[in-house]
Amino acid sequence: MSIEIKVPALPESVTDATLVAWHKKAGERVNRDENLVDLETDKVVLEVPAPADGVLQEIKVDDGATVTAGDVLAVLAEGEGAGQAAAEPAQAEEQPAAVEEPPAESPRAAKAGKTSPAVRRLLEEHDLEATIVTGTGKDGRITKADVMAFLKADESSDVTPGDRAPVADDAHAAVGLERSEQRVPMTRLRARIAERMVDAQHTAAMLTTFNEVDLTEVMALRSRYKDSFEKKHGVRLGFMSFFAKAAVEGLKKFPAVNASVEDNDIVYHNYYDIGIAVSTQRGLMVPVLRDVDQMSFARFETELGAMATKAQEGAIGMDDLTGGTFTITNGGIFGSMMSTPILNPPQSAILGMHNIQQRPMVVDGEIKIRPMMYLAVTYDHRIIDGREAVQFLVTIKEQLEDPGRLLLQV
Repeated sequence: MSIEIKVPALPESVTDATLVAWHKKAGERVNRDENLVDLETDKVVLEVPAPADGVLQEIKVDDGATVTAGDVLAVLAEGEGAGQAAAEPAQAEEQPAAVEEPPAESPRAAKAGKTSPAVRRLLEEHDLEATIVTGTGKDGRITKADVMAFLKADESSDVTPGDRAPVADDAHAAVGLERSEQRVPMTRLRARIAERMVDAQHTAAMLTTFNEVDLTEVMALRSRYKDSFEKKHGVRLGFMSFFAKAAVEGLKKFPAVNASVEDNDIVYHNYYDIGIAVSTQRGLMVPVLRDVDQMSFARFETELGAMATKAQEGAIGMDDLTGGTFTITNGGIFGSMMSTPILNPPQSAILGMHNIQQRPMVVDGEIKIRPMMYLAVTYDHRIIDGREAVQFLVTIKEQLEDPGRLLLQV
């Protein structure tokens, strides 16, 4: 029996997808629920699993094609069809002289075919051959964790990038010295990010205000309890939970910062769904944590870790990325000292965290060295006045410089 493999229902507001890569070839046997092909939308990569055991009889759509929900991607032969397809190699073995053997597939091609788009991009970014990375996934498939483990091990050795990819000959080395350029199309995610950023600049009256925060007390609190916190809850106590909880207190005091604009209406939200910007191999994603005001520090850190892992592995869903009321982005992890973050429409504000640096500060008339961070909040001046934006940022500063306020909610 033949089964048509179709494009599944796409997430809401997504009209089409790009076929990124097939993981099986026509004529290959597949197992039920085995991923056959990756489809990339504006935000997520969807996997299309095999509906039954059988043989992939025919592929109807090539890599790079644009598809919509319901389009037929391939035909799977199940039952008798699968049995016939499986029998063909046996017949060939009985008459080896009459059949020309196909060229053997190179180990690099075979192993590269077992990687997801995110893993392939990571390999290309670090100029790695798939054959030198040991895959721990199903059927030897290379995972992102495998690549990261290889890179970490490589950093501790004396191997240089050139040792991993030796030059084939002198002529090739000479070519490598020539000026060159490469033109590649934007990924759907990168194109969508560009579109949203430009839309934000065209529709919102964006303005950014800055302040600085002394993190002495937060760092002391973290240092005092981080071991017992991790032992009890099984998760590290990070800085983001402090900033998210402080932001919630600010949002409660200034509801316009937690609002959004829809046509000529201002929509005030009485809940606090915070988006946390995460950098991935595919681009920037903003997973949303729901009802942060009701979370403990441990629950926040646990859910944030789970969301970040899903984003990095390309397993995040559309529901995880929609519906936020406020966003926090941390450029400090990359060394940024100060920036003006761009709004995440239709939200009206975004908080930017930056690098922590020891700086001399005047404290009670004395110069002391303090761990300082610049904070930035970009806001939509159409619905948020400068006074509200400044006081919102001051509220965050007060909560972080005296973290006891977070417990007492004052």
